[in-house]
Amino acid sequence: MSAQNDLAALNAKLESLIELVSRAVPASAKEPDWSAAEAFVWIPEPGDLHAVEKVNRVDIALLCAVSHVRDLLLDNTRRFADGLPANNALLWGARGMGKSSLVKAAHAAINREDDSSSLKLIEIHREDIESLPKLMALIRSAPFRFIIFCDDLSFDNDDTSYKSLKAVLEGGIEGRPENVIFYATSNRRHLLPRDMIENERSTAINPAEAVEEKVSLSDRFGLWLGFHKCSQDDYLDMVRGYAAHYGLEIPEDDMRSQALEWSTTRGSRSGRVAYQYIQDLAGRLGKALT
Repeated sequence: MSAQNDLAALNAKLESLIELVSRAVPASAKEPDWSAAEAFVWIPEPGDLHAVEKVNRVDIALLCAVSHVRDLLLDNTRRFADGLPANNALLWGARGMGKSSLVKAAHAAINREDDSSSLKLIEIHREDIESLPKLMALIRSAPFRFIIFCDDLSFDNDDTSYKSLKAVLEGGIEGRPENVIFYATSNRRHLLPRDMIENERSTAINPAEAVEEKVSLSDRFGLWLGFHKCSQDDYLDMVRGYAAHYGLEIPEDDMRSQALEWSTTRGSRSGRVAYQYIQDLAGRLGKALT
C-alpha cells in the first residue's frame, strides 16, 4: 500500500510539473486572417494581430503645408510596395502637424493606386517595442508587405528598450525581413531627451562614444522627415481645405476670424488645431464630418 501511495504522490507531482511547464512555454502565435483587413494592431500577449476594419485617417489631399515630406514618404512607400529598396522612416518635429496622419494616409493612397497591392499596416504601441522580434517572426514568411508603425516613439532616461529596437531595425543577425519596413513618429529627432544625451556627455568616461551610442538609434532610419510649425497662411489653408472637403458653408471673413481666434486660444497653429476648429464649426452648423 505504501508503494502505491508513493507512486500516486509521484504521479501527482509529475502532473503538476507538466502543468507548470506548459504555462511557462508561450503558445505559438496563430496565423492571422490577412483577408480580414488591411490594417492591424499588434497585441504582444498572446501574440495576436487585431484586425482594424476602419482606420482612423484623413485623405492625403487634406494634409496641407507638408507637401515636400508627403511626396518623399509616398515615393518611399510606393517603392517598398513594388518590392524595391526603401528606407525605414522617422517623421519627427512639431506636434499636430500630421506626422501619424501622413503615415496612415500614405498607406491608404498606395493601396488605392493599385487594387492588387498587398501592403498591410501594423501598429505597435510604444510600450510593446521589446516584442518586435516576436512580431517579425510572425510576419516574416507571410505573402504580404508590411509597414510597422509606431506613433509617438521616444525613450526616457531609465529606458533601455531602444537597444532592442536598434538591433531589430538593422543590427540583428537575421536583420529586418525584406517584406517589412518601419515607420515611426516622434517629437524628438534623436528619440531621446536632450538631458539624457547631455548627462551621458558629462558623466561618461568617454563622452563622445557615450553620446554616439545614444543618438545612433535615429541613424537606423534612412529617411528623416522634419515637420515644423506652420505659418498663419498655411493654417488658414488647412481650415479652408477641411471646410471644402466636408461641405461646410460659412462666409470667408467669418471663417477666417473664427479660425484665427480659435488658434489664439489654443496657443498654436497646426493641422490638429485646424481640424479641432472644423469639428467645432461642423457641430455649430449641425453637420456630420463624413
